[in-house]
Amino acid sequence: MTTLYAIYGASGCGRSLMPIARQQLAREQDQSEIVFIDDALTEIGLVNGHRAMNYQAFLDQSASEKYVQIAIANSCVREKIAHRLEADGIQLWSISADNVIFMDEVQIAEGSALSPFVTITSNIKIGKCFHANLYSYVEHDCVIGDFVTFAPGVKCNGNIHIHDHAYIGAGAMIKQGTPDQPLVIGKGAIVGMGAVVTKSVPAGATVVGNPARIVTTSQ
Repeated sequence: MTTLYAIYGASGCGRSLMPIARQQLAREQDQSEIVFIDDALTEIGLVNGHRAMNYQAFLDQSASEKYVQIAIANSCVREKIAHRLEADGIQLWSISADNVIFMDEVQIAEGSALSPFVTITSNIKIGKCFHANLYSYVEHDCVIGDFVTFAPGVKCNGNIHIHDHAYIGAGAMIKQGTPDQPLVIGKGAIVGMGAVVTKSVPAGATVVGNPARIVTTSQ
């Protein structure tokens, strides 16, 4: 039985995640090949020592099982690709760096990408295709939806609910909620780089600054 793994996306996000994918297979003593998928390619090439090909060429590869990590920063594009993979019977692949810390009672759905120095503490539930970049953390009793993205250095403190497709910018800090009143980051909200979020953010809103204030809203 042969297995083929892929990083979907050969831009900066994908090239950053490929070493994490290699680490994971090394931990698992799995010598399977990992390739890049890049839809802009018309023929099979080489990126950072790995074969790179478009999606159709990947489908044409002979393997009994195929797993794909979607390394695309745009969460809506991630979702579209996830649906395409599902329709084609290809499984989402979760990857995590060697030094990621998991504590107690952590549930993470398929397709996550956890970069070096990420910490996921206790009693946490996370949806599919979550991206947590370098030095981010998720503290206790948080609930995170599908296709959520953390840029590097996000500080997500306890009792926070983050809804689908939210984007949390580099170095942002989200104040801890309480068990009876979690702080909520709404669906599709954007938290700007370095923002200090002290209260809930509506769906579709963009917040910046310290304390974070709304600068745009889709409502």
